[in-house]
Amino acid sequence: MKTAAALLGAGVLLAACSSQKPDTQANRDATAKEIIEQVKTTPDGTSTADSLGAYKEDLARRISQVNSTKVHVERPQALLRSVIVIKYVVDKDGNLVRSEVVRTNKDKITEATALATLRSTAPFPKPPVALLSGGKVELSETWLFNNDGRFQLRTIAQPQKGE
Repeated sequence: MKTAAALLGAGVLLAACSSQKPDTQANRDATAKEIIEQVKTTPDGTSTADSLGAYKEDLARRISQVNSTKVHVERPQALLRSVIVIKYVVDKDGNLVRSEVVRTNKDKITEATALATLRSTAPFPKPPVALLSGGKVELSETWLFNNDGRFQLRTIAQPQKGE
């Protein structure tokens, strides 16, 4: 099932990227919204993920969905402007408890963007009970920034372009 969803997502991505729309901000934003999948939850807002990796994918999709105008929809460039890694904690109700930058190249703009996109997405889908430790779950995510300031999250990113 997960493989079928990944193949479907890849097909949508290829179809969206192969269209001949002019390269405008509006078209890039529309393509980003088309590509990003909806996160599956139960009626009470709990993620249906069955592993920490699947929950991390849910959150990456949600961050990308909420911040779709800042998402780069094509393959990331070979030499990235910035790579920001953030460690964060989500409580049993999906609230962002804390976040911290754990890897940076000291680009304050991309650091601020990564933290802001994480915060603006909260609350997240509730983590499944099986993933909780002490009523919370700790995760990390990597923001891959192109020169234009748009990002992809490593968990759901396309492979980088060759040099």
